[in-house]
Amino acid sequence: MEDIRNELDKLEEYLKIKPLYWDFDKGEFVWIDTRLIPWKELYRSTKDYHRVAQAIKEMEIRGAPAIGVSAAYGLALATIYSNASKVDDLLKDVKEAYNVLASTRPTAYNLFWALNRLWNVILSNYEKNDLEDIKQNVLNEAHRVYIEDIKNNVNMGKYGSKIIENNSRIITHCNTGALATAGFGTALGVIRYAFYEGKSIHVYADETRPLLQGARLTIWELKKEGIPSTLVVDGASGLLFSKNMADLAIVGADRITLTGHVANKIGTFNLALAANYHKKPFYVAAPTSTVHPTENPNDIVIEERSQDEVTNIMGKLNITVDGTEAFNPAFDITPPEIVEGIITEKGIVKKPYLNNFKALLYGRQ
Repeated sequence: MEDIRNELDKLEEYLKIKPLYWDFDKGEFVWIDTRLIPWKELYRSTKDYHRVAQAIKEMEIRGAPAIGVSAAYGLALATIYSNASKVDDLLKDVKEAYNVLASTRPTAYNLFWALNRLWNVILSNYEKNDLEDIKQNVLNEAHRVYIEDIKNNVNMGKYGSKIIENNSRIITHCNTGALATAGFGTALGVIRYAFYEGKSIHVYADETRPLLQGARLTIWELKKEGIPSTLVVDGASGLLFSKNMADLAIVGADRITLTGHVANKIGTFNLALAANYHKKPFYVAAPTSTVHPTENPNDIVIEERSQDEVTNIMGKLNITVDGTEAFNPAFDITPPEIVEGIITEKGIVKKPYLNNFKALLYGRQ
């Protein structure tokens, strides 16, 4: 445990914004409630995996990497606080928690990747028949998921900053910063890293309807970092590119297939089309834990959320006629043909994505 805490200490320099973490003294999971930003910065905590599942489902915690890390800690909580006296009973408790957590957000692949990773730790230690050893190993694995996410984000920043020239003007969509990860960020992490290198940049942040993650969260992060930024409506990208006010777009992802199909916040496809029409590069930044090892984009499940998110603003103001029906898909899928490159912690993947992802992930084509 000491080596894990030492490694965490070394990463503190990258955590100017700390969206979630493990409280070693209290033995509980802590996160910032992103629904309340920018009006309030409120941290919540729990020892109950049901509460973690609720936080993911209700978007107190959001962003695929953050969901994955939180699910890992949720499963760890279920493991270490189980009252089971036998390993078989522990497995039953943890499997129940697995199912609860897995049911929260269907599109974010990091969720399932993290849950399977911890579940495999339990199975690999099953024969030891040592409850306390299993519990400690599962918690340690959750810590590793957390640590790796931060490291991966920083490495994405190093690779991705190479595509950002000095004086670049960048459009981004939704929130892909520290608040969407264990810390630092994916697409916004790339932008952040370029800024740290001393490059002069300007960010156009889409407001990102209906929950305004761009207006509320991305601008909040950019202001904290002092990165020059402008908030724009979601439909502004075509105009920005046509007037030569923007040079490229960088977004995150909730799920990517081996073929390079990218599921991300609704409106991403529109941004990619605008960039492609104006011959501007459209990049995606995501860790390899977001890559779903399938060649079939139809395997991507698109989450549909409540109509109420569309018909009112953050539950505060109705904006349409009572009884109006609304369609609220949380994500869309951008085809690989219009994606310039996918920035990962292992490098930038280019077309043909199927061959290059197989080479990157499995060492073969």
